[in-house]
Amino acid sequence: MNQIPDKPDVDPKEVDNQAQAEEAVDQLRQAIRYYNYRYYVLDDPVISDAEYDALMEDLRVLEERFPELQRADSPTQQVGGEPQDELGLVTHPLPMLSLKAVYEEKDVRGFDEYCRTELGKEQVEYVAEPKYDGLAIELVYDDGRLRVAATRGDGETGEDVTANIKTIREVPLVLLEQEGVPRGGRLVVRGEVYMRKDEFRELNRRRTEAGEAPFANPRNAAAGSLRQLDPQVTASRPLHIFFYDMPDAESFQPETQWQIMQALPSLGLRVNQSQLSSCAGVEELLAYHRQLAERREDLPYEIDGVVYKVNDLADHETLGTRSRDPRWALAYKFPPRRATTTVQEIEVQVGRTGQLTPVAYLDPVELGGVEVRRASLHNQKEIERKDIQVGDRVLIERAGDVIPQVIRSIEEERDGSERKFQMPEQCPVCGAVVVISEDKKQAHCPNINCPAQLRGRISHYASRQALDIEGLGEKRARQLIESGLVERLSDLYELTEDDLLALEGYGEKSAANLLSELEASLQTTLPRFLYGLGIPLVGQHLVQVLAQRYATLDELMAASADELTDIDEVGPQVADSVVSFFAQEENSRLIEAIRAAGLELANPLSEESPQPLAGLTFVFTGELERWTRDEVKRHVTQLGGRATTSVSGETDYVVAGPGAGSKRDEAEARDIPVFSEQDFIELIEKRR
Repeated sequence: MNQIPDKPDVDPKEVDNQAQAEEAVDQLRQAIRYYNYRYYVLDDPVISDAEYDALMEDLRVLEERFPELQRADSPTQQVGGEPQDELGLVTHPLPMLSLKAVYEEKDVRGFDEYCRTELGKEQVEYVAEPKYDGLAIELVYDDGRLRVAATRGDGETGEDVTANIKTIREVPLVLLEQEGVPRGGRLVVRGEVYMRKDEFRELNRRRTEAGEAPFANPRNAAAGSLRQLDPQVTASRPLHIFFYDMPDAESFQPETQWQIMQALPSLGLRVNQSQLSSCAGVEELLAYHRQLAERREDLPYEIDGVVYKVNDLADHETLGTRSRDPRWALAYKFPPRRATTTVQEIEVQVGRTGQLTPVAYLDPVELGGVEVRRASLHNQKEIERKDIQVGDRVLIERAGDVIPQVIRSIEEERDGSERKFQMPEQCPVCGAVVVISEDKKQAHCPNINCPAQLRGRISHYASRQALDIEGLGEKRARQLIESGLVERLSDLYELTEDDLLALEGYGEKSAANLLSELEASLQTTLPRFLYGLGIPLVGQHLVQVLAQRYATLDELMAASADELTDIDEVGPQVADSVVSFFAQEENSRLIEAIRAAGLELANPLSEESPQPLAGLTFVFTGELERWTRDEVKRHVTQLGGRATTSVSGETDYVVAGPGAGSKRDEAEARDIPVFSEQDFIELIEKRR
């Protein structure tokens, strides 16, 4: 696409038939995609913003007047879609490996020597580029159209962020068609989502003015923005992307990494050409690192090093990979940014699960363009190992250029006024006796109603993995606490419609929905309830282990530490944590209050409990005859399964009744079995 596509010469409002509309829509889409390519990929716009906006408005008008012409890959869809209930999981077509990182010149020379030796070459050609400090992402296109986007995750499986990646204007929903770079079949590309420094500062300024917590750094801001459940939130954030790899292409067989980097822009995929370099031999690699380090502060985005890749793709096959990283690539990182300052005080913060974390409050110091005022000291063991005292001069660094850490104290500068820190025996917020592990690495407040924990406790209790109470996130939890309606977790079950209607943002429907969700949450399983309680050191896997051993909550609450440690996967620290949690009078009263509200716990993991739906995930859509939506959700849970509200890679079956819509279509597109209500009933009977 080297020439500007034709634009329709008719007023969209005057188009009066389908054929004319279809032609105009097609021309508008082609034109807008071309202008996006010129603006985002070539950085060479050929029309004004006003002209571009006018074309987008014409397309929007036509798509609204002729809804049958609307398509998911239209440029008008890059503004954010419907909120998601959760991010599904995506298996990468090829493992998404990390890179081996080094900090010393000798390691780069060793890398080059290894490559030359293994390849039998006197000199190896490389491609060098910046190592971006953002979020790695993979996009899969089928016949030129974006199908799915996923984060790196564990390298094999990542989070499905397709709806969110579409909101980034630099991501083409349809690839360009140009000679020399076919786009047919499957095409897998990878890149880095990032946020520019100036946009990051402006975003934090707005968040601060709105009373919201600022992001720690651009990388966290980019990662958090892309993982939003509501694509509208992602669309409101200033995200950008650079592409840097094409690990799989059915219709295009490049021979070098350099060819890949030239082909990507031809498809409409943005590459940082100005910082890309071809390097012959190790001396040019080292020179590139020095030059980029000098220009680093002037770049509009954060980088934390450079990446070297052997240019010849056939050599990649020869060199192979280790378990986690390829042998044909290397990340040469910049030295960590360090500074010295003084520890003014060490205070203890209480987190959502009750974990106590000591935090060093420092004399403000500039570190890599960021003013640092505090740093985590992690735990009592770490403080003692590094011998950090209040009043010490200390060396700090931003590890990975992100999180400030205290590296060590500067003992020779002590004058005797310094004082040692000791983790408090009582919670600084509620006064409960603190539980400290023998190795001093863990300290917890066991009081589930500790005010410092309550907001996080509520949102955790309501999370999908726990009691699955929709509409009760941190924002709503904060509102309930600040209004005085909820002072402990069990107060949730005493809320009335009048209570909620008195709060800002609640109407009759939203209030009724939340009360219905709370009522439904009382019919749950033992593992979900245990996880929702947030027992320190007990996560999703361990609640399953405990539920397999103890059929009822009462049996578990009566267990001794010795009994618990008899379980293979339960160690002394976990056992002590469980016993201490249930020994707390506040926690016992809380559980009894929830029981009084109507709590009923099934245990699908108990030997005597039938669990025909164990391991299965269902989505229900349309009208059901036998159950209400809440009733069928409880029924599935009690039979060991899981009911979610959105179709994802984890969905095993979609049960569709009359009126089923997009969820049924999505299931069919993903080849997920679609059952009728009777099919669902028969499945249960068959598996009993």
